[in-house]
Amino acid sequence: MKLVNKHIDKHGAGHVTLRPEDDEDMWHLYNLIQQGDSVRAPAIRRVQNVSSTGSTESHRVRLNLTLQVDKVEFSSSTAQAGPSADGSSDPNSSGGAPSTAALFISGRVISENPHVKLGAHHTLDIEANRDVRIEKADGWDSVAVARVDEAIIPGKGAEVGAVVCGEGTAAFCLLSQHMTLVTHRVNVHIPRKASSSGTAQHEKAMNRFYATVYDSFIRHIPYANPGLRAIVIASPGWVRDVLYNWMLAEASRRGDKTLQKALKDKTMKVHVTSPHVHSLVEVLKSPEVTSQLKETKFAREGMMLDRFFKMLGTDEMRAWYGPDHVALAADRGAIGTLLISDDLFRSSDPTTRKNYVAMVEGVQQKGGEVIIFSSMHESGIQLNQLTGIAAILTFPLDVEVVEAEEKEAEEERKKAAEAELDGG
Repeated sequence: MKLVNKHIDKHGAGHVTLRPEDDEDMWHLYNLIQQGDSVRAPAIRRVQNVSSTGSTESHRVRLNLTLQVDKVEFSSSTAQAGPSADGSSDPNSSGGAPSTAALFISGRVISENPHVKLGAHHTLDIEANRDVRIEKADGWDSVAVARVDEAIIPGKGAEVGAVVCGEGTAAFCLLSQHMTLVTHRVNVHIPRKASSSGTAQHEKAMNRFYATVYDSFIRHIPYANPGLRAIVIASPGWVRDVLYNWMLAEASRRGDKTLQKALKDKTMKVHVTSPHVHSLVEVLKSPEVTSQLKETKFAREGMMLDRFFKMLGTDEMRAWYGPDHVALAADRGAIGTLLISDDLFRSSDPTTRKNYVAMVEGVQQKGGEVIIFSSMHESGIQLNQLTGIAAILTFPLDVEVVEAEEKEAEEERKKAAEAELDGG
């Protein structure tokens, strides 16, 4: 993401102009833009001109429109390209994943334009490398400003390429700081080893599977990119080891030295319980992966969520979750680490967002750590299933005792208020 312009005063009023460059930038914009904000971006409108003879001519014009946002939609899709017709593959095609993200912003036009009436409804299809100007209805809070600062850090992109596989199935994934993208899937029917002929058919099908995975790997994992820090091949059973050896041998046979080096230098083979994408959570908390990626955001998300779940089973008085309970813990200054989903900051209710922003700021001011989970990572999806918010406390607190104390304090406040009214 490129920062084109930024002007925010000490009260949070002002605007920011950003230029998205890739899928992850679209995700950042989705998390920044809310209902009621003003957004200015390029748009294409079909315009009709009526000539003096009464004939009409229609043409499309590109213009800049400013909308007051009613709705923001994000979608991510992946191209499912496969091996070429002759079965060959090009090592030079590994520069990136064929994935695309789309961001649509709908609302009413609030600035005059010769082609569009004020108040007309329009949907902006946000494009890469086109400027987007954002002015927030309720001002820029600390979470939004931090998101901008994080989005414009150079050198982003996929840091981990992963192949999660089983017998006949494989999912190719790219993990960046804020997104997990499934760039391709492979499914090859593998017959059972019911007899000697069945064994031969099984082996033949597995070799066909390995060849398909190899060709797909070249197209969907940017192994030649220096920014890709690790390649993970994960599976239950033995598939990952055989696949790795098969790919290494095939790269040697084809003379692909770049792939050989990437496989030898970057690849980690990890055991998982199932050959599905959600197993990436297991991958990210495996010792061999965490030691290599411990400073990356998505790996830390996985480790902290794992720590929370373990504490929930062994020391539940220090593991709280749910908006109400976490708020109580925050009020007592008991939170050591706050785990919160970015989903919660996209609430259409400004008061709800403000409450979560205040909680984040309060935890940070008291020396606690805040980890904002991306709901585009598997760990973020798991946290959302657990209400989207959890906390690891610095000291144990009994939920029932705290709730009883709160109830007692509320009753005392009511009595005090009633006494004040009676005295008046």
